[in-house]
Amino acid sequence: MIDDVPSLTVEALSRRRHGRAAGLDSFFDRHARAFAYYGSGKVALRDGLAGVLEPGGNVLLPAYLPDGVVEPLYELGLEPRYYAVQPTLAPDFADLERRADDDTGAVVSVDYFGFPQPGLEEVAAIAADRGWYHVDDNAHAPISRFEGRLLGTLGDLGITSLWKLLPVPNGAILYLTGDDVHAGYEPSDLAGVRDGIGPADCRFVLKSFVGDVLESNAMLRRSVEAILSERGDGDAPAVGGPKARYERSKVRMSKLSMRIVEDSDPEKIRTARRANYRAWLDVLGERADLEPVYDSLPRGICPQAFPVRAARPDAFLTELETAGVGGHTWPRLSDEVLEDPEYETATRLSREIVTLPVHQEIEPGRIAALGDRLRR
Repeated sequence: MIDDVPSLTVEALSRRRHGRAAGLDSFFDRHARAFAYYGSGKVALRDGLAGVLEPGGNVLLPAYLPDGVVEPLYELGLEPRYYAVQPTLAPDFADLERRADDDTGAVVSVDYFGFPQPGLEEVAAIAADRGWYHVDDNAHAPISRFEGRLLGTLGDLGITSLWKLLPVPNGAILYLTGDDVHAGYEPSDLAGVRDGIGPADCRFVLKSFVGDVLESNAMLRRSVEAILSERGDGDAPAVGGPKARYERSKVRMSKLSMRIVEDSDPEKIRTARRANYRAWLDVLGERADLEPVYDSLPRGICPQAFPVRAARPDAFLTELETAGVGGHTWPRLSDEVLEDPEYETATRLSREIVTLPVHQEIEPGRIAALGDRLRR
């Protein structure tokens, strides 16, 4: 089984480098002006915006976005306003401008799947011209760089999610790039890293190890994972409504997560994920019923997944499951977007785009071995 996320291994827990210069914490130090660790990106976003926006304003964000991203805005008394996207994932700039008014305080761009959002520079220019804060939502790509700059740091503030890169129970970063954001930032009690290893960390380790042991028995594995996923301490799985999921995410970053961050080599991870991305391109790139969202890998990009637009997504997902590959459509859109025909493109993309795993635990040869079954 090729899982859609990496799992924690005994090797990862036991590995300790003599020097930390190659670790991810040092990587962030080198590439970001200022940053803070959090348990979740949504809480990081809340704290970042709290220092610069007053209740009663509104924030523009793309319609092609998971439903829970707006929860921190509601908590701050801000109105989320979705703008339409184009099939390329670029903003529909005419729609973006139409939804803005005198109360608009910020605009969000999203670096989808580890790549910079098309039109990112134009979003930044509009924000600067209008006096808005620009949020660089880089949840998918903690170590992707674009033209030498770290994604997530291309706005006044930005976020990234470490658990989408590493086998960790939680973890996120708030980037404080703009002068006003940096000066106005007041960390809440959810900023930073927990002092010790807690029960939730132990459950995460156990679940990871059990998953590896039971890989050959899918039915038994699902049963055990269901039992182990009954987690407390704010680390519950992504079930329930967006508000409930947001509230459960309100914990500080795990000490176990920080341990993995300190001992993870960003260049090794980037190299592995790029190799796996190219392997999927080789296996699936010529299929008439699939269209890779990105058919090349610019320098510096560390992909979060291999996204393809499928002509028959349900049939393709069944094919992947049969082949032992964990794929899924993305994202779970808000009801507001799903019910509004003006967001038809975002709705269609959420049903057509299937993401395949490229994480660093996969050997490219495992993907290549699926060629005869998936290349047609």
